[in-house]
Parts: sequence; C-alpha cells; structure tokens
Amino acid sequence: MFQRAFKRAAFKRGDWVVFCRMKHTTHPGRRARDIHPAANGDDYTYYVEKFWLVQDVLTNGQLLLQTRRGKQHVVDANDPNLRHATWLDRIRYPSRFTPFQPSEHAT
Repeated sequence: MFQRAFKRAAFKRGDWVVFCRMKHTTHPGRRARDIHPAANGDDYTYYVEKFWLVQDVLTNGQLLLQTRRGKQHVVDANDPNLRHATWLDRIRYPSRFTPFQPSEHAT
C-alpha cells in the first residue's frame, strides 16, 4: 500500500496550536475525548484539547507555549499531541482564540 509522508509546517511565534493533554480524574468533563475507565473502575483516563499560543521557538527544537491565562509550558515541536489550530477550530471554539487574560496566579 502506498503511504504518503506529510511534512508538518514549522511552528512560529504567534501561531495558535492545539495540544491534546491526557488527564486522569473521577469525573471527565464535557470536552473529554477517548475516555477509558481504570481497571478498578474508580478513575477515567481521557484527552482534552488545549488551545495555546506559541510564545517562542527554542533552539533545542522545543516550543514555549502560553495558555490563555498566562501559564507557560515547554513542549517538543515533534510531539504527536501537538498540531496547528485550523480554521474549523476557530469557528467551532471562538472563545478559545481570544486575547490573553493574565491571571494573578499564573506561574
């Protein structure tokens, strides 16, 4: 079977990205995807899409990402859970692409 290799577009400062973060809780929220119960049935493992902004592209191939509340995360640019935000994301979740509202608790 023929398989086409796609090259990902490079990330640059100011790009909106979507990061699928794995979570573990007793009550998955309404945005939870790919929900799996634990073996004993007390917890659930699931993914939630986070909408972040590229703050900086680091020289070691990592990205400094900023949340809408001002928190920062360092993620590898080749992480399979990271992708560019699409126009459909912007239509579906317009409130996620608003200017930052820094929190006094941001670290």
